[in-house]
Amino acid sequence: MTTLSLPGGETIWYRRSGSGVPVLHIHGSAFGHRNFERLTPFVADDFEVIDFDLPGYGQSSGAPREGGLEGVADQVHEFIGALELAPVHVHGTSFGAMVALILAAKYPKSVDRLVLSCFLARYDGAARMMRATWRRAARDSGMAAVADLTAVAGFGRAFYEREEAEAQLASMREAFSRTDVDAFVRGTKTLEQVDLSPWARRIKAPSLLIAGEEDNMTPFSPAGSGIGFSSIRQMIPGCELVVLPDCGHYLVIEQPEATAALVGKFLRAAPTFTSAGRP
Repeated sequence: MTTLSLPGGETIWYRRSGSGVPVLHIHGSAFGHRNFERLTPFVADDFEVIDFDLPGYGQSSGAPREGGLEGVADQVHEFIGALELAPVHVHGTSFGAMVALILAAKYPKSVDRLVLSCFLARYDGAARMMRATWRRAARDSGMAAVADLTAVAGFGRAFYEREEAEAQLASMREAFSRTDVDAFVRGTKTLEQVDLSPWARRIKAPSLLIAGEEDNMTPFSPAGSGIGFSSIRQMIPGCELVVLPDCGHYLVIEQPEATAALVGKFLRAAPTFTSAGRP
């Protein structure tokens, strides 16, 4: 196990896989680094992948900083600095995409190329109700129950026809059980109040948005009070957008090979920049 300490006293667990240009994965809520366990082997064929647990998740200690998502982005920025990765390619999914967006906007010299999958810049009423249900389940029945509830909204329908579906669900329950209930509850409450539109308009990094066609958790076009990829793509200058067919919110689990192909093509599309600036 490899760990490092942040200035705030948090201990961060991380793992490096593969070799080449580094790519940092930022996981979604409840999962920890295992959110990417099916994607990482494919990406690591061509890149060095850094998977880690955010504070309060998996094998990392501590808690998210004050300031909500911006506080978490500050912690990731410190992690990047501690490993001397900047500028680094970043792929954030779901909650991790929201963190990655703020990271890239606030610390543009830390992020080279940016991949954002499956998130809302602002929740609609249905998304808020969904998260309230998860919080009740977390408090009443534990995080394994949350895994089951999120799976219903998180996978495309065809996923449940696969032979490996039950094994994957069991793996999710185990991963979710490693997450602190209080950290999960605080995190989901924080997200309900967020509007990331101002941050999105500040993005300078070349960006790729990846959506799942059957994503009911963070839909492409939410109700009127929400902001999804249908609007976000207009906010991030020059961003690319790909919608994976027959795929839900958990596209990094459901279609890891297709996702890795998209990510690899995008990351290889242009030279990286140095800390002195873009070429």
